[in-house]
Amino acid sequence: MTHQYFHGSIEVVCGPMFSGKTSELIRRVERAQIAKQRVQIFKPAIDTRYDAEGVVSHTSRSVKAEPVESAVDILIRLKDSTRVVAIDEVQFFDEAISTVVVKLAARGYRVICAGLDLDYRAQPFGPMPTLLAVADEVMKIHAICTVCGAPASRTQRLSKSKAQVLLGETDAYEARCRGHYQYDEAEEQTLLPLQEEIRPLAGQLSN
Repeated sequence: MTHQYFHGSIEVVCGPMFSGKTSELIRRVERAQIAKQRVQIFKPAIDTRYDAEGVVSHTSRSVKAEPVESAVDILIRLKDSTRVVAIDEVQFFDEAISTVVVKLAARGYRVICAGLDLDYRAQPFGPMPTLLAVADEVMKIHAICTVCGAPASRTQRLSKSKAQVLLGETDAYEARCRGHYQYDEAEEQTLLPLQEEIRPLAGQLSN
């Protein structure tokens, strides 16, 4: 369902890899263009998998995009006639992207963001928690589990790399359902120090 916003809005499309997030962003962009609305599309410069200056889905649908190094660059590159701002792979930006998106909506822009809500550890990815919280509309899309064919909400990394950001496609990742998603339990130990810090705070709040 498409809504008409007159005071700006924030739409977030999220889900695992291979779920069709970019295709949905492109669909919304094309509908805005049919409605004669000026659209600017941005992507993080780090994403050069298909096209350095394009947003490309896994099904090869594409639209031209402007690669930017930082969230602030989006504000700098905005044209006066633009009404819709689309941002793909938004999880790769730092937390400043949340401030930029909120500011754009406050100025009357329709902002469409697409990105991974969880990283390969099934942990919230970068600025996504904040973006999901401030969004007017959230669409969470599922992929298809490569093991059983059930709806998939997780991205399974196939390599041993520990880096949060590892650009790749079917050779590096698969979509998995919760039941078939696997994560090396040894790596969970890296999260324990944070849990130990949080536990005393939780106790204080309950008093």
